[in-house]
Amino acid sequence: MSTIAVLGLGEAGRIYARELHEAGVRVRGYDQSAELTLPGIVRARTAAEAADGAEVVLSLVGAHAASEIAVAALPAVGDAAVYADLNTASPLVKQKIGALAVTRGVAMADVAVLAPVPRAGIRTPLLASGPGAETLADRLRPLEVPIVPLRAAVGEAARLKLLRSVFMKGLAALVIEGTTAARAVGAEDWLRAQMAGELGPDGAALIDRLIDGTYRHARRRRDEVGDALSMLEGDGDPADMTRATLSWFERIIDGEGDAAASTP
Repeated sequence: MSTIAVLGLGEAGRIYARELHEAGVRVRGYDQSAELTLPGIVRARTAAEAADGAEVVLSLVGAHAASEIAVAALPAVGDAAVYADLNTASPLVKQKIGALAVTRGVAMADVAVLAPVPRAGIRTPLLASGPGAETLADRLRPLEVPIVPLRAAVGEAARLKLLRSVFMKGLAALVIEGTTAARAVGAEDWLRAQMAGELGPDGAALIDRLIDGTYRHARRRRDEVGDALSMLEGDGDPADMTRATLSWFERIIDGEGDAAASTP
């Protein structure tokens, strides 16, 4: 494979661009605002310019801009290329992008990123659905990207990712609520040790990651929890815990939960 386009050069996009380049791939990057300081990465002036001639196009612009960037890039994506949306968006957003890809004759892959990209880079586990899932897996596996293609329509990977978010973001909210209450009575260290013991050998580090990640990416994760809540409610499923999780994220964004951000 000669060229991969990376649309969106935020934290995750920069990591993918840099590590794909280090793996020997020619990378063309595009971002409307981010400055590109990565050596060896060709900076495109537009999304279409980045996508033109690429065998794989990776969209990492965030859910809020996923549809807009797809509209801009898809007309330039070749018939044999794969357009992969790695943004944590709702199944409905992924389906709309998939429908647009069909009208352009492009194979689209709905990709769920199953862990924080800074932790493992391009070796972060991926789950893909849609007509481009198998082809995407065939093209990324030689680069040691762990990707599991599903025999399912666009939107299914997004649905599974949001179901995972119900648990992971809910766990983060429980950890923050517990440590906040424990800190008020001088029992934070004791409660952390109790939680860490229940969470296994990596429990203490996991608690730190949950708290730090929640505060660092509160707005993006708030939107993710909101999409998960809409999905559950749309399916008629109980969503009491997810509503409470969303309340915690909104409290953090409003600045009312700052005290829980500190770690010993």
